[in-house]
Amino acid sequence: MEAKKIVEAILFAAGRPISKEEIIKAGVKKRDFDKAIKQLMKEYEDSAIEIMAIDDEKYVMQLRNEYAAYAKKFAPMEISKSLLKTLAIIAYHQPVKQSELKKIVGSQIYEHVKELKKKGFIKTRKEGRTKIVETSPYFYEYFGFDKKNKEKIRDILYKKIAAISEGGQAEAD
Repeated sequence: MEAKKIVEAILFAAGRPISKEEIIKAGVKKRDFDKAIKQLMKEYEDSAIEIMAIDDEKYVMQLRNEYAAYAKKFAPMEISKSLLKTLAIIAYHQPVKQSELKKIVGSQIYEHVKELKKKGFIKTRKEGRTKIVETSPYFYEYFGFDKKNKEKIRDILYKKIAAISEGGQAEAD
């Protein structure tokens, strides 16, 4: 089935969650998409790679968490271990005041917030003399998270931090 190969190619090349609409615009017929995505998800069930549905709106091809540690030294994350730790704290406690984050993370929080915002993982809004910090929609897309499961988000991010530590591939902190 040609549609299945096209969907697979798009998900592989994208490296980010892609909506059904984007795939249809790329040339896959609506009636072929559902069949193709189901077949691909089935084919990748016993693989180190998985195809996940995110909020039933987008799809992503990614490494399964249990194999990520093996691949990290070959494809390091684009985010340092210290930034990832800060991001995990924000994701778990959000919405959170920057002043509260300073008590947890320390004075480097100001630089971390600036960097995480620049990368698109968080958004901020002014509240009095501080900022309210929370994750952005891009954060959920990038990591393939369901917005409702805070515990799972924290656990997965800490596993990614451990994988970086084991692989020695974190950027300089």
